[in-house]
Amino acid sequence: MSVMKRMSMIFKSKANRALDRMEDPRETLDYSYQRQLEMLQKVRRGVADVATSRKRLELQINQLEQQQSKLTDQGKKALQVGREDLAREALTRRSGLEGQLNDLRGQYQQLQGEEEKLTLASQRLQAKVDSFRTRKETIKATYTAAEAQTKINEAFSGISEEMGDVGLAIQRAEEKTDTMKARAGAIDELLASGALEDFSGPKDDIQAELDRMGSGPGVDLELERLKAELGQGPAPKELNQGTPTAQPQQQQQDTPQQAPWPNNPGGAQ
Repeated sequence: MSVMKRMSMIFKSKANRALDRMEDPRETLDYSYQRQLEMLQKVRRGVADVATSRKRLELQINQLEQQQSKLTDQGKKALQVGREDLAREALTRRSGLEGQLNDLRGQYQQLQGEEEKLTLASQRLQAKVDSFRTRKETIKATYTAAEAQTKINEAFSGISEEMGDVGLAIQRAEEKTDTMKARAGAIDELLASGALEDFSGPKDDIQAELDRMGSGPGVDLELERLKAELGQGPAPKELNQGTPTAQPQQQQQDTPQQAPWPNNPGGAQ
């Protein structure tokens, strides 16, 4: 196969596919129905033209028949007055009209036959057009219902283009939301651990140290509990029971003795 033939085949196949996507069966049916109506109008005009021609021939035949009758009467009158030559002339003209009448009658019969054929064809075409119109409307209604059902099914299944775009938008929104939640959680953990400083408020190093110390016993207690479950250590003590704190030293040791005041202020002891 030559290159030109292959290119021609590819172009025709792509054009056929594009036309198939663009084609709407309802519009095609309407166009076909319009063409049939135009054809029916042409047939009807043909019937009207043939009938007009037939009527014109009928009038001509009537006129010639009237002239023929008149010439016959004139020939009779000429013989009555002894004018045989006039009677002969009248009969000669009457004979000429007879030939014309025979031709016109033949044409009249031919046109009459054509008119009958066209009338029958018009009636058959009218019946065909009426049947096509009924079938066309049925096909259009069925196609419209099938098209609507297909769109509904595609919408439910999510394979339609519009629903696909909506699904992608929702998916992107969910992904961005999860990303922002993860970022916010990570920042909170970094702030809690002290890896990041919160510059939005006053800096309090003591409170941060107290928070870190408060979180330590909880971790140690959980570690001891896990060791106890595995049999690797004694049961942990509750935090609220705690270990007894060291008693403060006696007040006498903590509080320095007060120096005696002189008996006489300003005087010798």
